[in-house]
Amino acid sequence: MSLTLRSLIVLAAFALCLPALAATVEGRARAVDGDTLEVAGQKVRLFGVDAPELDQGCERGGRRWACGQAAREELAAIIGRKRLVCVVQDIDRYGRSVAVCEAGGEDVGALMVRRGMALAYRRYSGRYVNAEAAAQAEGVGIWTSAYVQPEAYRQAERAAVGGQAAPDPGCVIKGNIGGTGGRIYHLPGQADYEATRINEKKGERWFCSEAEARAAGFRRADR
Repeated sequence: MSLTLRSLIVLAAFALCLPALAATVEGRARAVDGDTLEVAGQKVRLFGVDAPELDQGCERGGRRWACGQAAREELAAIIGRKRLVCVVQDIDRYGRSVAVCEAGGEDVGALMVRRGMALAYRRYSGRYVNAEAAAQAEGVGIWTSAYVQPEAYRQAERAAVGGQAAPDPGCVIKGNIGGTGGRIYHLPGQADYEATRINEKKGERWFCSEAEARAAGFRRADR
């Protein structure tokens, strides 16, 4: 075997071991929260943006408004029933693809930031800094409010999850299995939430939404 052929075989084998970061994820999508999508059955985190968490509130005119819910609704409106093309940039620690996504030829992350429903995530990219500056100058979306940076909010939430950090800061619903086998899920703020501990060996789980918990056979705690 020639050295050239041997080298080609080694390089080909090495390439198969590399993560496919140049891959695309395509298809119709649904908004999980303000910066996360489910595209063709895969979780995709928008690259370079950070939106308020789903349960996060902002303050506007002395009153609280659900900016996290509003961010998800805005993302859902942007994607509609369009086919998305998401170019993967990285894989995060939760196994999600981190991608730049386009819907109808428009950059979804750019639209979210430009409409003031997400921030430029400067820790990872300066891609949307100009869009953020324009949204701030016009006073749209969360720029009409007093708010906590989403990253700081997540850190505070992790510290407050009853001493047990959720593996994904967007998935903080606790699915608990009782001594008689009853399956109950607890939401942040409910009476027994902080005291509940998740033991995955027993089949207990963290959920990202109530719908996900119900689909797994859990019911909402009464209090």
